[in-house]
Amino acid sequence: MPSIFTKIIDREIPADIVYEDDECLAFRDITPKAPTHILVIPKREIVSLADLTDEDEKIVGHCILVAAKVAHSEGLAAGYRVVVNCGSDGGQEVPHLHFHILGGRQMTWPPG
Repeated sequence: MPSIFTKIIDREIPADIVYEDDECLAFRDITPKAPTHILVIPKREIVSLADLTDEDEKIVGHCILVAAKVAHSEGLAAGYRVVVNCGSDGGQEVPHLHFHILGGRQMTWPPG
C-alpha cells in the first residue's frame, strides 16, 4: 500500500509544494512544529534511514542539498534544523524517508 507521501508525489493528495525535481519533492508539513516546517522526500520510496543501501547515497545526498536550498529560499539564514526520525521509537510516523526542515524560531536542545 502506498504511503501518504507516495500519494502526494503521484498528486493523489494535494500538498503545498515548495520544490520539486526528478529525484525529490519538498512541501509544507500540514501539522507544523515550527513557523517554517517543510518535508523533503525522495520520490523513490525508501522506508527509513535503517533501510538505506549504498545505492541510496546519491539520492540522500541530493535530498540534503535540496533541504539547504529550500531553507535558504525560505529565509532561514538565522538558522534551522534538519531532522530525520527513524522507526517508531524514533518518532517516524510515515514509512517513507523524509527530512524535516524546521526554522523561524530559536531551536532548543535537547529536542525531545
